[in-house]
Amino acid sequence: MTEKTLLIADDDKAIRMVLSKAFERDGYNVRLTGNAATLWRWVSNGEGDLVITDVVMPDENGLDLLPKIKKIRPDLPVIVMSAQNTLMTAVKATERGAYEYLPKPFDLNELKSVVAKALTIKSANLAPAEMIEDTEELPLIGRSAAMQNVYRVMARLMTTDLTVTITGESGTGKELVARALHDFGKRKNSPFVALNMAAIPRELIESELFGHEKGAFTGAESRTTGRFEQAQGGTLFLDEIGDMPLEAQTRLLRVLQEGEYTSVGGKTSTKADVRIICATHRDLKSLISQGLFREDLFYRLNVVPLRLPPLRERIDDIHDLMRQFLNTYALEYGQTPKLIDTDALDYLRQHDWPGNVRELENLCQRIAALYVEDTITLDIARSEMVPLVAGDQTRGGDAPASETLQESINRHLKKYFDAHLPHDLPPAGLYSRLLREFEKPLIENTLTATRGNQIKAAELLGVNRNTLRKKIKDLDIDVRKR
Repeated sequence: MTEKTLLIADDDKAIRMVLSKAFERDGYNVRLTGNAATLWRWVSNGEGDLVITDVVMPDENGLDLLPKIKKIRPDLPVIVMSAQNTLMTAVKATERGAYEYLPKPFDLNELKSVVAKALTIKSANLAPAEMIEDTEELPLIGRSAAMQNVYRVMARLMTTDLTVTITGESGTGKELVARALHDFGKRKNSPFVALNMAAIPRELIESELFGHEKGAFTGAESRTTGRFEQAQGGTLFLDEIGDMPLEAQTRLLRVLQEGEYTSVGGKTSTKADVRIICATHRDLKSLISQGLFREDLFYRLNVVPLRLPPLRERIDDIHDLMRQFLNTYALEYGQTPKLIDTDALDYLRQHDWPGNVRELENLCQRIAALYVEDTITLDIARSEMVPLVAGDQTRGGDAPASETLQESINRHLKKYFDAHLPHDLPPAGLYSRLLREFEKPLIENTLTATRGNQIKAAELLGVNRNTLRKKIKDLDIDVRKR
């Protein structure tokens, strides 16, 4: 067997040495460099059987080198490694012709396995796809190992029309993934249409999917287009597919098998040119065993399964997620972004996050709206979170895990009433006492939280802006101090 030569480019000398010793022990010939120029010279001269390259090097970005390598040596496998562990990096590496993308820190045994596989399979002659501009952002955040696996699968799926089933607990971001697969895929210039099965009455699902003709049923006064027709040429996202009734499952199976559908009450078939992406938080195999989901439909939909990890499996991503959410809501509320101190972050990392990323976003929205402090301290984190251990009475256990901003305000109101209102107050005096005790400080605190932005304050309070202005005048509230 002819000895294979690996070309390894990484500006980290320690990584070069580790890879050199590991692969030389396995019988490979290894050539090492710390820059892209030398790697390019070797590739141009026809040297090497496989390339392992870092992304960030002193003279050139490894991702920018990829299209040039694929142009002159399309059969040369290139494995990209990077500490820039984002979905964008994985997508760019795949679209520009990388055989595989591995995040740093990498698993050496996994890298060895990828190298061996790449050398036994002739690399596909892939022309670089349309490049994604550096200014574009993808909606998924996280550098954890759990998210890196998601990124790698997504990067490979974006250039295909394969049917995908996304699974994961509520609040993990399944629709975000579906939208990313569409927005950066082959059908990005065509519609993305979503339908949540759990939100549609069972008797209307077939009409929602396939449309209906005039007179098809009582109340059908005109022809209505369905989601398949609306998504023609694009992507149809079927959320909570596990809640689809069996009769609708049968019709969906036929569409997947035959590639065409008929509207309710219609007689003519229509070709279905859509990519199907579905999602569920339920165990479809369990539903199959209960007779609630068709097994043949499951295998049609589950061509590529993609599991999204719950937040408790990607605790390392909490800081990046919070920073993004806090920046977003600071901009929305006209405030400066808040910082998170170490003690508060450590405290939040102990939580199991049953509401997942959605729960974390709700927390950040509440904090951005209700607190004027520039830094999220441990006291703030404790006051806005459920007890993390049994017996923790920091909040008295009265707040749900995924508390929304409105629910938080209601809870603060109740807490204020319990602390300030006498329990023996006669019913006749309750309303006037509530207004006198609470209305002015409520408006003042809301104006302070919104930095005097009356539009945002009115929105938070749920009142008309003109009503808020009148209250400010009647209660003699000084808005200049906000």
